[in-house]
Amino acid sequence: MTEAPSVPLIPREVLFGNPSRVSPRLSPDGGSLAFLAPKDGVLNVWVGPVGSPVEGGGFEPVTDDRRRGIRLFFWAEDNKHIVYLQDEGGDENWRVHAVDPATKEDRDLTPFEGVQAQILDKNRHFPDTLLVALNRENPELHDAYRLTLSTGELDLTAKNPGNVVGWVADRDFEIRAAVTATPEGGSDLLLREGEGWKILVAWDKEDALSSGPVGFAEDAGAMYLLDSRGANAARLVLLDLEGGETEVLVEDPRYDVSGVVVHPETHAAQAAAVQRARTEWIPLDDAVREDFEALGNLGRGDFSVTSRDRADENWLVAVNSDDGGASYYAYDRKAKKGAHLFDARPDLADYTLARMEPVAFTSRDGLEVEGYLTLPPGAEPENLPMVLNVHGGPWARDGWGYDPEAQWFANRGYACLQVNFRGSTGYGKEFLNAGNREWGGKMHDDLVDAVGWAVERGVADPERVAIYGGSYGGYAALVGATFTPDLFRCAVDIVGPSNIITLIESVPPYWKPLIATFTERVGDPKTEPDFLKSRSPLFFVDRIRVPLLIAQGANDPRVKEAESEQIVAAMKERGIDHDYLLFEDEGHGFARPENRLKFYAAAEEFLARHLGGKTEA
Repeated sequence: MTEAPSVPLIPREVLFGNPSRVSPRLSPDGGSLAFLAPKDGVLNVWVGPVGSPVEGGGFEPVTDDRRRGIRLFFWAEDNKHIVYLQDEGGDENWRVHAVDPATKEDRDLTPFEGVQAQILDKNRHFPDTLLVALNRENPELHDAYRLTLSTGELDLTAKNPGNVVGWVADRDFEIRAAVTATPEGGSDLLLREGEGWKILVAWDKEDALSSGPVGFAEDAGAMYLLDSRGANAARLVLLDLEGGETEVLVEDPRYDVSGVVVHPETHAAQAAAVQRARTEWIPLDDAVREDFEALGNLGRGDFSVTSRDRADENWLVAVNSDDGGASYYAYDRKAKKGAHLFDARPDLADYTLARMEPVAFTSRDGLEVEGYLTLPPGAEPENLPMVLNVHGGPWARDGWGYDPEAQWFANRGYACLQVNFRGSTGYGKEFLNAGNREWGGKMHDDLVDAVGWAVERGVADPERVAIYGGSYGGYAALVGATFTPDLFRCAVDIVGPSNIITLIESVPPYWKPLIATFTERVGDPKTEPDFLKSRSPLFFVDRIRVPLLIAQGANDPRVKEAESEQIVAAMKERGIDHDYLLFEDEGHGFARPENRLKFYAAAEEFLARHLGGKTEA
């Protein structure tokens, strides 16, 4: 048995507590800086003048959230308001709040019970206005509204005909395009013409999850799209709205274009990202080519532009490194230089962090699968206890960079293996669609093969492997405990579904237009209940031979509390070893630091008990 050499344990508070500062944003005039930082232990928005030291007294909190913390905010184009979203206890019924930093007056602009607000767009030429979507008239459908910040007035600007799942505004701040979901699991891009709509692009179910609009171009007669039609991976293309022709701007045969930087004034696409093992930027606009070269030298990590002032002379840039977390820089475009603003978690500098290494292996049926391996610092990669950390979605992917869970596992003496199994996004539509109808099937085979790869290489001790994950990853943990119980020593399920039938039947009402995505890619409860039962851990509880830790948010709108309660009840009835944590004030994940810390303390003790890793005293 190989154990990692002793390195100081990183306190869970440092890894999973609030960051000290995060998400800086420049005001449109470039004179003020806002960021999230704790106020009495809760993340709130702080504002101060650009140039003031963030450690000094020049910054003060302008919001007063006392429970869940603010996670998403931005400056309105009027330069007077901070806008943020907040829900109640994790129910994801987001409300739009506007705060005047000068007076700290906080107004709830969408004060409707049981209604979810979505921010659609803002526009510097309409500074007192936001475009928002609300499912106010019908819980299943979001209509588009014009929201006046100064008065709170809401004006309906586009009525949902029954299948719209996304709205797109043009340069004139009019809703001019929409994305609809089709009954076959595809999607259509519609263009508004007078009072009606016409189909511009039809994506079938093979292309729907890797394609969609980026936005209208600088030329009002064109749109930027991510489009995988006629290719394996999603390409950035320019669509002529009149003739329907597309011009390919960025493409890769294996990896999807994962992000696009658009000029906030002209709407021209300036750069595109392709997320291979790491994120790589392809500049499209000569005006930013030197900037992107300079940004690549700011730090060892991968960078992203997070904020720009209206003059476009000053940018804020995040640099994310695997062994240091996020660092933020103020970038002067004239000087082509960046100045360090702050680190999200400066206390990490006091500890030895691990490196995240890209890895790849071939699955049993010949598919190339990629992922990341994080090893305990200084450890010989031999016969280590290992945690297979499975991402959620499943239509998502793990990427390179700072991952607090990977660092936590490595610091406690475990190898951490993260796998972008088939069905993950980012690797082209063939790889994505190879996961269709494979929940608990070939998607799980890829995870099993990943463990086999790590054991064969001598990295993992086959007797000490845990499976761990949230959402789909929680489902995968339950599948591991029921379908392959001899492979894992223990399993940790965070907000994971136990019964695919009840999962699909209980989705939030506003997911109903997207239900074909589930019935086509997972299975249809109405026509094939036996198939879905065969892929649902709840019906195989008798096979469980390893201890489980299950954690659930009572207000989760996606994976309802019943998904955990029903499998916990079945395990209780059979006397199966398990621990169950229910958080009454959480949803799909744990937003409040005290809840996160309680969960990670329990998970750390659970893993140490069964795998033999270290625990914080």
